[in-house]
Order: sequence, then C-alpha cells, then structure tokens
Amino acid sequence: MTVVLASANQAKAQELTSILRMLWNDSVTVVTAADVLGHALIVEESGCTLEENAYLKATAVFERTLLPTIADDTGLEVEALGGQPGVRTARFAGEDASWEANNDLLLRMLEGANTRRAQFRTVVCYRDKLRTIFAEGLCIGTIAEKPRGTGGFGYDPLFIPDGYPCTFAEMTPEQKHAISHRRRALDNLVTQLREVWSY
Repeated sequence: MTVVLASANQAKAQELTSILRMLWNDSVTVVTAADVLGHALIVEESGCTLEENAYLKATAVFERTLLPTIADDTGLEVEALGGQPGVRTARFAGEDASWEANNDLLLRMLEGANTRRAQFRTVVCYRDKLRTIFAEGLCIGTIAEKPRGTGGFGYDPLFIPDGYPCTFAEMTPEQKHAISHRRRALDNLVTQLREVWSY
C-alpha cells in the first residue's frame, strides 16, 4: 500500500515520513504529493481551525492522486496569548514571514508575561475512497527565553517539552520523534487505521 503526504513543507514531510516509517516498519510506502504528481501542490490554508486546514490539504491531494492521503496542520498555542498563534502558527508575523520572524514576534509578545506555558497541537486528516479519519496529538511545555539549538524547524528552538531540559531544536530527530505532537497524532491515526486496514 502507498500513502501520500499532503505537505509542501519539505522539513515537515521528512518528519512525518520518518515517524510513519517507524510506526509501519516498511509495511506501507510513504511518498509525497510531489513524488506522485511531479510537482509540489500548494493548498491555500483558508480554514478557521487546524481540522479544516488538514481536511483541505488531504482532500486536494487525494482528489488529484486517488491514493490514500495524510495531511496535517499544527498550531502552537500559547497560554499568555490566549491560544495564539494557533491556526496562524506558520503565518504569525505575516503571510510570507520566516520562522525567525515568527519566533522573534512570539518572544516580543511574551516579554513580561506571567506564564510561558504552551502546547503544540497537531491534527492529522486521512482520506481514501471510503473514509475520512481525524486524529490529534498534543505536546505540552514552555517557551524558552531565547532560541536554543539548531535542529528541527519552526518554533523548535523555543519549545521546551515538559520533563526535558532542552528545546526540540536541541534534541536529536529520534528524541523529538519519540515524544512530539506529530508522533502522538500519527500514533492515534495508525491505531484507527489498523482497525480498518488489514496489513
């Protein structure tokens, strides 16, 4: 069986692929939309929730490939900011903002805050000819005072998961994949899929 990842973010696609290969032990082939279509498919994330954006991406890729498709949307939800940046996590500092700009804005907004508690929340959507399945994963932690580490992407240099002294960006990929929000969402999804697939 082949499953397509509906992500144009190369770093995210690599992370999702690594996690799924660990979970499926090569019993399922994981490819990207670019592998199947010959080009990346950019889907406008116009939804108001993570669930809506994951569904939009999964549906767009599934309708073009007719292969089982997995899409995700992830939000960083910061307590002191009322859950921001949330669904606008990748566009926090503007539509074309870099991750560095997003991180800088977050740190400025948290200056003087009484709490730096936050969580990453990932929603994955699976589409095939018969079903649509959603799954969620959380990773709870705090926002560091300044960026630390060079690994990962996005807000990884700022996010310290509970129970660990380091940010995601200071972890090895294997350490991060074992505890991350994406890992937990994909764990939940694979558990559901095992009930409807035979592999």
